[in-house]
Amino acid sequence: MSLAPEAIQAALQRVTVVSVTHHSAHCVPAMARTLSPFAQVVVVDNASDDDTVAQLAARIPQARVIASPVNLGFGVANNRALDAVGTTYALLLNPDCHIEPEAVAQLVATADAWPHAAIIAPQLLDAQGRPELNYGWLRWHWAGRTAAAQGPLCVGHACAAAWLLRCDDRAWRFDPGFFLYYEDEDLCARALAARAPVIIEPAATAVHANRGSVRGRSPARAEWLRGYHHSRSKVRFQ
Repeated sequence: MSLAPEAIQAALQRVTVVSVTHHSAHCVPAMARTLSPFAQVVVVDNASDDDTVAQLAARIPQARVIASPVNLGFGVANNRALDAVGTTYALLLNPDCHIEPEAVAQLVATADAWPHAAIIAPQLLDAQGRPELNYGWLRWHWAGRTAAAQGPLCVGHACAAAWLLRCDDRAWRFDPGFFLYYEDEDLCARALAARAPVIIEPAATAVHANRGSVRGRSPARAEWLRGYHHSRSKVRFQ
């Protein structure tokens, strides 16, 4: 579905983009291009050791940048940003994701059509434009095998690299017990338990450079921490 420019602009006015950075200076130029159409942006920086905060201020002047002196973790940082949102919807967007304005407008249209849904997520694509399997059912029931949705589809969980989150119910926040990984699946499971659907909208796509948002001064330490937090969160989720 092709949307008129005025409809796209009206949809964007109802959305605040929320992003969390951590040693992400290399992502800021691309973020600036992606976020230029959005008047409302909130970024929480998790104690980056590079010039992420300075670059955000210089390249994304419309953004409210909250610089945390400590690494709060993905979920808590997003929660802090969501507390600053005053629009109907928040678009959670990783620094390594790119989405076009028309795709965001499509997500808003789908959210309007499904007012009881908590989350609307796009189909994620990799850097080569191939669909990623960014959604599935609750993993203790069965595992997804393909990214083949042909229309809006209620799912068990969707990757929070790109989410349109409804902000009129403040119950939808990440569990602060998850520092990194599985916080999105946990929130989706709670939404489904409350009969608030999680919907994939394949007519909207976002390009995701998976695991591309963090560099920092010690890549080896960053990889070790990823593994540590992944294992810890997996135990907590199960």
